Amino acid sequence: MSDTLQSLVQYGYVLLFAFVLAEQIGLPVPAVPVLLGVGALAGSGRMSLTLAFGAALAASLPPDLFWYELGRRRGNHVLRHLCRISLEPDSCVRRTEDLFVKQGRKTLVIAKFLPGLSTVAPPLAGMVGIGRLQFIALDIAALILWAGTWMGLGYVFSDALELVASRAARLGNWTAVVIGAAFGAYILIKFVQRRRFLRGLRIARITPDELKGRLDKGDDTFVIVDTRSVLDVNAAPYAIPGAMWIAAEDIERRRHDLPRDREIILYCS
Repeated sequence: MSDTLQSLVQYGYVLLFAFVLAEQIGLPVPAVPVLLGVGALAGSGRMSLTLAFGAALAASLPPDLFWYELGRRRGNHVLRHLCRISLEPDSCVRRTEDLFVKQGRKTLVIAKFLPGLSTVAPPLAGMVGIGRLQFIALDIAALILWAGTWMGLGYVFSDALELVASRAARLGNWTAVVIGAAFGAYILIKFVQRRRFLRGLRIARITPDELKGRLDKGDDTFVIVDTRSVLDVNAAPYAIPGAMWIAAEDIERRRHDLPRDREIILYCS
C-alpha cells in the first residue's frame, strides 16, 4: 500500500473532517479528492462509509448553520465578506442570487457541487427567510447527495484510484510539486483576470460624490439603471432617485427600454 493510502487509512476521518470544514468555512481547499479516497478505501473494506458520512456531516452542518444565522442578521454584508475569500469574488454573489431566483430552495441541494457557492448559499438562505428546521433538513440532504456522489465514485472505481495513488507515490515529491504548480497557476490566472476586471472598472467608473453632484445640478444627459437582483432589492429596498430598475440578467431582453441619446450609468449594489 502506498504511503498516501496508508496515511488516509490511519487519519482518513480526521482528514475528511478537516477538508470538508475548510471548504465550508470558505477557504479554497477542495474536499473532493479526500472524498474519492475515502470512497476507494471503503470499497476495499478499509474504511466505513457510515463513519465517513458522520465525519462529513459533523464538519459541514455547524459552519453552514453559523453562516445561515449570520445571513439572517447581517444580510449582504456577510455575502460580500465571503465572496472576497472566493477565487471569483466579482461574480460570486450574483451567481448565487441568480440560482436562488431560478431554483429557489433547490439551490441549497445543488450548491455544494459548485465551487465557492457552497459557502455563500447558507447566508443567502437566511436572508430570504428559509426556516431554520427546513434549512437544516435541506443542508443534510445536500451533504448526503454531495458526499455520497463523490464517495460513491471512489467506491466504484476503487481499484483505479488505488493504482493512481500508487503511481503518484512512486513519483515522490514530484507529485506534490506538480499539484502545487497547477493550483498556483490557477490562482495566478484568476488574480490576473480580477486585476483586468478592476482596471476596466476604474476606467469607466463614476464615484458616488460625482454622481450626486450631477444629480444636484439637474443634469439630464444621463440615465441611471439599477441592475440589482430581486433579492438585493428586497433586502435593501432603496434606490437612487429617478433610476430605472432592470436586473442585470434582463438587460439584454429590455435593451429597447434604454435611451440611445443619453449616457447610461449602471448601479450594482
